[in-house]
Amino acid sequence: MGKKYELTGTVKNYGDRKVYRIQALKNFGNVKKGDLGGWVESEENLSQKGKCWVYDNAEVFENAKVYGNAKIKDDAWVNEDAEVFENAVIKDDACISGHAMIYGNAKVDTESSVFGYCEIAGKAKVTDCSTVSGSIIITDGIVSSNHKDSFSEKLEMKLKK
Repeated sequence: MGKKYELTGTVKNYGDRKVYRIQALKNFGNVKKGDLGGWVESEENLSQKGKCWVYDNAEVFENAKVYGNAKIKDDAWVNEDAEVFENAVIKDDACISGHAMIYGNAKVDTESSVFGYCEIAGKAKVTDCSTVSGSIIITDGIVSSNHKDSFSEKLEMKLKK
């Protein structure tokens, strides 16, 4: 089957850590052979299988893993022991860290952060500069600082009943 991408010689340094720009070696999903992607610390961060990809200036480093058909875009970053997989999308300066897991068709965007032991799954969306932390599992709804029917409000209403 062969590799779908390689690490290029283009490097960014973060103290004693280095991240490398990636380049596609073949066509898959909406990625074409020769396309430059985002940044990873090693091939351990981004699977060579599936349609997963790190785009733009997004970064994946430390022990973080991206696999399946997941997409990391724009200036988002995934680090520590976080995992993003299945069809999840992380974009627009979002940050995923700790032991967080983002999967299913979940989306995290617009400068939002997910960390700790959180799981964002199913059709859940974290947006509008929101933060989800601790040990919470969200499988549906929206966490948003600007959304009237946000998931957290629905959860609070369910708990009160």
